[in-house]
This record gives sequence, structure tokens and C-alpha cells, in this order.
Amino acid sequence: MDPGAAQPSSPPGADQVPHHLSVEYFSWEYRVRLVTAGFGVYTAVFLLSHVLSMALSHTYNSLLAKEKVFWNLAVTRGMFGLQSVVAGLRTLTEDSMVFRDRVQGQEDWSWFHLLTATGFFIFENVALHTSSLVFWSFDISLAVHHFFALAGYLAALVWDSTGHFLPMVTLLMEMSTPFTCISWLLLKAGYARTLFWKANQWVMIHMFHCRMVLSYYMWYFSATHWSDLNTHVSLPQRLIFFPGLVLLTFVLNPIWTHKKTMQLLNPVDWNFGNKTVPLNGPKGKPHSN
Repeated sequence: MDPGAAQPSSPPGADQVPHHLSVEYFSWEYRVRLVTAGFGVYTAVFLLSHVLSMALSHTYNSLLAKEKVFWNLAVTRGMFGLQSVVAGLRTLTEDSMVFRDRVQGQEDWSWFHLLTATGFFIFENVALHTSSLVFWSFDISLAVHHFFALAGYLAALVWDSTGHFLPMVTLLMEMSTPFTCISWLLLKAGYARTLFWKANQWVMIHMFHCRMVLSYYMWYFSATHWSDLNTHVSLPQRLIFFPGLVLLTFVLNPIWTHKKTMQLLNPVDWNFGNKTVPLNGPKGKPHSN
């Protein structure tokens, strides 16, 4: 570890907490409660999606069990995407300590998003690996992506003097997720030839391009603040963040952008082996590939 790098810290006393922050966020008991709340809320969204879809959607009832799980995960991820967009845009547009001091700045609201996002990433990893065991399948790219997300946010809790600018901007990567959710649900319902689906697909592809621009910005920020990051961000955090950013910039974002673009031209469900989708509802005639 670098001599000047931040060390894992114990919750400080009230006199050590910056005046603009609530002391509760430096209590591990309070942190665990908010992480648990985040996990619980998104688990509840997953279960509520299942119950409502069972009651209201013929398409949902016609899906295989694995597809039902993916359906509910898509809804849950879409909801988290909305929270992430709010957090990311607030970081970049509001004159807060997070924006003014981009290496060490923190706010109560950024702590809230950090903790609840950690709860979501725990939910995602539990859901992914449980599904992999039950259905005997494994998505290596998604597993690696989720590992880096959870590891990075857990590290931000351990080395809690680090600023929240990069974690909050990273959340903005989820800007494409609500549109991905809508795209997949409509695809399975047989509306992939409708104007609404195509418009949503265009917006989603644009959001993936914005994700790529955002990843370039994060590299630019890191390069222009390299000395401060080496001083104030611990080595373990950097060993998690930069490989994760390499993965997003050069592997995942380009692959996902390409796949979503090709899906606009040929609407198939590539999450399930390029499975053909129904046309105008589950009873419609499937289109050809």
C-alpha cells in the first residue's frame, strides 16, 4: 500500500465528522441498517414484480421459469437505474461538497445512495448466483461486472474518508438500465415491431453511447487528479476501480452497445440464445430471424 494512502478507518467520534455530515453515517450499525434496507427494498421490488406480473400479464405466465426470473430482475434493475440516474446527475449538476472536492468530498445524500446501492449490489449477486445454481447456467461477464460493483462499494465503506464523486458518477452508468428493462419486457410481449419499442431502442442505444463517453470522462478525471487519488484513495480501492473501469470501457460497453444496435435491426432475445420472439403478443406468429 502507498505510504500516503488512506487506511481502513474506525467510525470516528462526533467531533471528527465534518460539520456538514450527519454523524449517523459513521456508525457501522446505521450503515448496516441502510445497506439492509437497500437489499430489502429491491428484494421487495423483485417479489412485487412477480406477484403483479402473475396477476396481470399473460406473457409472463407463458414464460419459462428462468425467463420469469430475468423478467423480475429487469424490473428491479430498472428501478435501481432510476435511483442511480438521480444520484449521478445530482453529483454532476449540484454545487455540493461531492462536486467541489472530487477526491474527498462527501454529503449525507451521497452516503445514502452509497449504502442503498451496496444493498442493491448484494441483492444482484445473490440473485445471479442463486439463479446460476438453480438453472445450471453462468454468465461470466455479468458475474465479473457484479463482482467489481459490489467490491468497489464495499471498499468505499471500509475506507470511508474517500470522496464519493467517483462512486456517484459510476452509478450514472445505469442510465441505460430503465430503457433496457422496457426493451426486454416489450420484446417478450411481442411488441418488437412497434414504433414505441423502436423509439425506446434508439434512446437506449444513445444511452449506451453516453455510457462510453462517461467512461472516457472518468479516465480523464483520473488522469488529471492522479496525484490526489494516489494520496487519498487506498491501494485496494484503486486495484478494484481501475480494472473495473478497463472492463467497462474496453469490453462490456462496446459489446453491449453493439448487441443493442443489432437487436434494433433484428429483434431477438440474445439473453436466451437468440431466441425468436412473438409478434404482437404471446399468441402471435413469431417473426423469422
